[in-house]
Amino acid sequence: MTRPFLLGLTGSIGMGKSTTAAMFAAEGVPVWDADACVHDLYAKDGAAVAPIAAVFPEAIRDGAVSRDVLKTRLAQDKQALNRLESIVHPLTTQSRKAFVAAHPNADLILLDIPLLFETGADQACDATLVVTAPPEIQRARVLDRPGITDAQLDLILSRQMPDAQKRARATYVIETQSLEQTHADVRHLIAQIRETRDA
Repeated sequence: MTRPFLLGLTGSIGMGKSTTAAMFAAEGVPVWDADACVHDLYAKDGAAVAPIAAVFPEAIRDGAVSRDVLKTRLAQDKQALNRLESIVHPLTTQSRKAFVAAHPNADLILLDIPLLFETGADQACDATLVVTAPPEIQRARVLDRPGITDAQLDLILSRQMPDAQKRARATYVIETQSLEQTHADVRHLIAQIRETRDA
């Protein structure tokens, strides 16, 4: 039995990454979600709580990691992000490997990783997929979210690898302007990967 084909999914904020991941799941593809993994790590009794408490004790509230306190700390201290990543990245890698090991019969697994290229997680993938949309659609989608301002969006974008750079590094690119077209592209890509594997 050959091992599952690992497809890494990423895309900047507002590009439709979560929606696209859900389409893969709807097609029966197991999806590992890095954000959900971090949420579990930060929750009460999560694996990241004790190591984060040792470095950022003020970020622990009721036995869980407070993202708000952590965010404030990271904004004040540039070195704090490196320290946090050195705790969280090995734990997410462990979770990802366990997820893959738990699906030995899957021919394809989707790894939904917001910072796929930035963290070097693309090295663990057989191929990468970037979802994209024109800047004006991206901006409109994000500003439609509650409490997001233009300034906040610009700050988020400044911290993410530019869309053009992601697209240049990706094995596959899917445009997410319409749900119907995106879903058709997802189904086509799944079929394409399966054909390549079986060849």
